[in-house]
Amino acid sequence: MPFGIKIVPQNNVGLRETLGKYTNTVESGLKFYIPFVQKIKNVSLAMEPLRLPNYSVITKDNADVSASVTLNYHVTDAVKYMYENTDSVESMAQLVRGHLRDIIGRMELNESLGSTAKINQELSVAIGDLTNTYGINVDRINIDELTPSRAIQEAMDKQLTADRERVAAIAAAEGQARSIDLTTKAKNDALMSTARAEADATKTRADAEKYRIDVVQEALEQANDKYFQNQSINAFTELGKNAANTIVVPSDKVAEFGQLPVVGKLLGDGLKK
Repeated sequence: MPFGIKIVPQNNVGLRETLGKYTNTVESGLKFYIPFVQKIKNVSLAMEPLRLPNYSVITKDNADVSASVTLNYHVTDAVKYMYENTDSVESMAQLVRGHLRDIIGRMELNESLGSTAKINQELSVAIGDLTNTYGINVDRINIDELTPSRAIQEAMDKQLTADRERVAAIAAAEGQARSIDLTTKAKNDALMSTARAEADATKTRADAEKYRIDVVQEALEQANDKYFQNQSINAFTELGKNAANTIVVPSDKVAEFGQLPVVGKLLGDGLKK
């Protein structure tokens, strides 16, 4: 009986079927089978990448988000992978989408956009080991991007612009208020400095005037009668310089005034006239 030859590549397994029914699993290498009765199907055990196309996810606050997911998987049970599911890869993809919708559906938009690492971790835990169900294990899963719808993006752009303008307006107002405070403080300081200077000057003048009065008062207290007589003579002398003035001297003081040379000369000049 002739035999067929089948080469099972490295990192693959072969599923031998006899009359369409699974018989056994063979490892990689050169394998023989009975033609027309048997055949061997190759199943790769290598890691495979899979990119799930963008699909819509609704967040907790009813925002429409487009999600893009990339995952890596490999076959762990070739029999379950080939015979217990019509399309194990598509079944796995649907499971990933369902868990992702559930996770993001419990988050608000802003939280979901900033928590891709957290979503990846929760998604990996939710999927777990799919060997018993699909004969597949997901080795790595990553959310490439979460993109809000165009309408939400436009609304977010407007809000961001409004927030920037509000921050700029607040900063400008605070700057103006600070400038006004500094200007007012400078004016107040200048007024206080001027007031202190005027007060010091007034005090200095008052102290000088008090000192002058004290000196004069002390001198007056120590003055004798001759000082006052001399002051009277000086006053008479100033009056006598004007021909229109008439000086009246008490008779009992004439002799005393005459004893002073200045008065004698003044009276002598007056008698001659």
